[in-house]
Amino acid sequence: MDNSVSVDTAFMCKGIECVKLTAGRYFAVVSPLTGSSVLRLFDTVNNIEVFRYSEDCSLARYNNAREIWGLPTLYLPNRFDGGLIRTSDGEYHLPVNEKALGNFIHGWVHKRVHKVERTSAENGKAVVVTSYTFGDGDEMYRYFPVDFRLTYTFELSEEEGLRQTLCLENLSEKKLPVSLCTHTCINAPIVVGGKLNSLRLTVPIGEKCELDERCLPTERLLPLTYKDLRYKNGSMKPVLHTISNDMYTAVDGELDGKPFYGVTVTDKAADKRICNEVSREYRFWNMWNDRGGNGYFCPEPMTAMINAANLKLKDDVSGHKELGKGESFTCWQRFFTLA
Repeated sequence: MDNSVSVDTAFMCKGIECVKLTAGRYFAVVSPLTGSSVLRLFDTVNNIEVFRYSEDCSLARYNNAREIWGLPTLYLPNRFDGGLIRTSDGEYHLPVNEKALGNFIHGWVHKRVHKVERTSAENGKAVVVTSYTFGDGDEMYRYFPVDFRLTYTFELSEEEGLRQTLCLENLSEKKLPVSLCTHTCINAPIVVGGKLNSLRLTVPIGEKCELDERCLPTERLLPLTYKDLRYKNGSMKPVLHTISNDMYTAVDGELDGKPFYGVTVTDKAADKRICNEVSREYRFWNMWNDRGGNGYFCPEPMTAMINAANLKLKDDVSGHKELGKGESFTCWQRFFTLA
């Protein structure tokens, strides 16, 4: 074992057994029992709390809304009109669980117990691999009888920060729709004791994806307005006002003069940053902040648009994709801090 990194497979958090990864100034807490969510990522040198976390949050409170704590991964994410999901060889009707808007929302993978496949601590990296296999033993199978496996690889290192790699594999004879998202809950403030009004969010965006009153795409892509450009130029305050499902196409940006495909959060007063780099499979960003006063905000990277399986847009526009039996889809993102 590399002495500079470690893995604790029996670390207790919220009263449940988790996996704690430690590498240099970082530690991360991954919870296989609650959907392989990252409950916490902390920079101990710069006192940066990356994801929404509270010692006072009970397990019951966390379980009541896992989507708004830490880094939960969602499949199938966001909203589907009336619960309908169309594929090239099937049509599936999921239960409407967002009754006010008449949609199915967020999927179920983050609500399941996952399996630890392996751990390691060597070559400067602390690693845990987890997985979730969906089949006829799950209550959702009667709505969506398409077997699949989702494998998560978490790698923590001093140089790279936390890298999460997702691999979705179709185990069924039927086509499997691909739509992955993390409901990334960035803590506000990001620095312990920091000021909310000094936070700024930078998101490299191309076009606005117009949504209707049910938060579903109208299929219109719009040019950026003055408000939208605040994301692009880094002047957007991510809290203290309401951000409700601002969805955009993703484009290349910059980080300190170098190409960077991802978002940054800056505490201007402390001159400290959180950086979230994503792979190019993530083609959209959706921003939401739960009315802006609850201690977090969500810049969500998505591989496909909301309701993508049901849109009339071409797949290369909506991001919709299907896997045949034995095929897989891989994407990654990483989080690191700068000060």
